[in-house]
Amino acid sequence: MDFQADAIDRVIKNAINVMTDSKLQMIEILDSARNELKTLNTELQQVMKETAETVEKVDQLELNYRRSRIRLTEVSRDFVRYKEEDIKQAYERATQLQLDLLIYREKEMYLKARRDELQKRARNVEKSVERAETIGTQMNVVLEYLSGELGQVTRILESAKNRQLIGLKIILAQEEERKRISREIHDGPAQLLANMVLRTEIVERMLIKQDFKMVQDEIVDLKAQVRSSLEEMRKVIFNLRPMALDDLGLIPTLRKYVHDYEEKTKIRATFETRGKEQRLSSAMEAAIFRLVQEALSNAVKHAYPTFVGVVITYQAQMIQIVVQDNGLGFNVELLEAKTKEHSHFGLIGMRERVELLDGRMEIESAENQGTKIVIHIPTNVEKRKEQ
Repeated sequence: MDFQADAIDRVIKNAINVMTDSKLQMIEILDSARNELKTLNTELQQVMKETAETVEKVDQLELNYRRSRIRLTEVSRDFVRYKEEDIKQAYERATQLQLDLLIYREKEMYLKARRDELQKRARNVEKSVERAETIGTQMNVVLEYLSGELGQVTRILESAKNRQLIGLKIILAQEEERKRISREIHDGPAQLLANMVLRTEIVERMLIKQDFKMVQDEIVDLKAQVRSSLEEMRKVIFNLRPMALDDLGLIPTLRKYVHDYEEKTKIRATFETRGKEQRLSSAMEAAIFRLVQEALSNAVKHAYPTFVGVVITYQAQMIQIVVQDNGLGFNVELLEAKTKEHSHFGLIGMRERVELLDGRMEIESAENQGTKIVIHIPTNVEKRKEQ
């Protein structure tokens, strides 16, 4: 058994080395794909803008050309009223407009073809980015799982399959959360801080030139950017662990979150509580907050509603959470089959989190009829687990 364990250890170490090298290559591929996608989107925006302007120009030229033809017909018929010079001018104008119209129609066709090509390329690159991110996450999961359990290979091989799956899911959830936090910091505070560095360099050059008025203006802008960066960091911190959850409790924190959600998404959102409110354990309140957060996030991402409502009901030994929207809706059985097939962490992740709390989750939805998620969680779950 010791020999087998040592051999397995060596195999796993080699696998870790190969996975590490592959991960570095995947990071390079992902960065390259992201840069290409950014370039494509920039060009696409420019082409779409130019296409809209060209279409408008073609419409105007068509109108002017029709008018010039009418004018040419009019002056050509009335030799008494109009001179030969008038006829010549009308003819030349009609000819020029016709030529301009042909040129702009060609330009319109080219721009539309270019737009369609860029959109297709952008979609393909975006899919490549998503695949690369998924593969990168899976590599991180395997690496962390192998590295973390390397010293106990024999015991792992003899452990239950469900326990291994739970470990993998926990690591995968951690990686998904790290990726989300990384994106939030990169798109928010990191961008603002990079811009602030550039602005400070500008201020430095202005100080050398003794342009104090411009320095003062730049400092005012910098102060605004610092405040904005601070606000972005507070949002990231709030998403990691809302401090109000420990200080004020679940209900005030959810009420504020729903209010902020409404302001951010411009979707009308309501929050209501029923029954006698009671404080739960810190872990329980955090879990319920995450469930509501995930449900609202899914609504804005996939359902495109104009209204969402959250109702928390305290019962004897149970808490009920209802999140309802008037969005697109979906076929529940079909979507759950797809999410299981692709290992998504939306509804499946919510359901697993509810089951860990000994609760149950029901989903009512149909296409174009909105979605209603009802969750029941026993409030004495921790006491029963201790017993």
